[in-house]
Amino acid sequence: MSVTCTFLDTMRPSCEPAATDGIKGLSRVGFIAQDAPLWPRMRVGTVLEAGRHLNPGFDAALAASRIEQLGIAQRARVSTLSGGQRAQVALTLVLAKKAELLLLDEPLANLDPLARREFLRSMFEACSETGAAVLFSSHVVAELERICDYLIVLRAGRVRLAGDIDELRQNHRVISGPAGWEHAGAWRVVSARSAAGRTTALVPRTSAVAGPGLDEAPPTFDELVLGYLDEVRPSPREALA
Repeated sequence: MSVTCTFLDTMRPSCEPAATDGIKGLSRVGFIAQDAPLWPRMRVGTVLEAGRHLNPGFDAALAASRIEQLGIAQRARVSTLSGGQRAQVALTLVLAKKAELLLLDEPLANLDPLARREFLRSMFEACSETGAAVLFSSHVVAELERICDYLIVLRAGRVRLAGDIDELRQNHRVISGPAGWEHAGAWRVVSARSAAGRTTALVPRTSAVAGPGLDEAPPTFDELVLGYLDEVRPSPREALA
């Protein structure tokens, strides 16, 4: 399974529509929006039936079996479901569609910790079986580290970092030392934080090697993501250089 995590800041990027070959192309893509929109007055079984009519190749048996395993009654109305249950019904519709690519836009945003964990577990197991790729846009950094293998960090609508997570960690370092050390050498500082007389910064490994009095370590997943979300903005002169 290939899972791509995309972490967004508060600036919304402009996107161009992906090219598809009509209905056939759309049938290969599954999408879940942040609020997992479903028909609130419908019963769960009716929602699954609508999914079967709207999507060629929809696996109705898979959908019914999954809903049963989750303990969600097909006669229950969507409006009576918890946020986690609604997210699971939405995921069931996407999985039963047998899509090759899943686009998940902040599906964890409105879920409590247990519901988020269960959603990720279900998605991971299902996609491992089908081989579907997942583009997962989220601010929930810690819970995605264990399932992601490729990372894209967007800031102000622009890609600031992209690549295999293990390679990105190998190509960066977190360096800590006395306050001001980051201004003393030929460093390219991605981002820095100072406290209690010390400064800790994320730098590319291609920068100068840490010297005496400086501690160096590979970044954690959180440090890598948050470092680029908090990236130092270049001055106008530097931007033109």
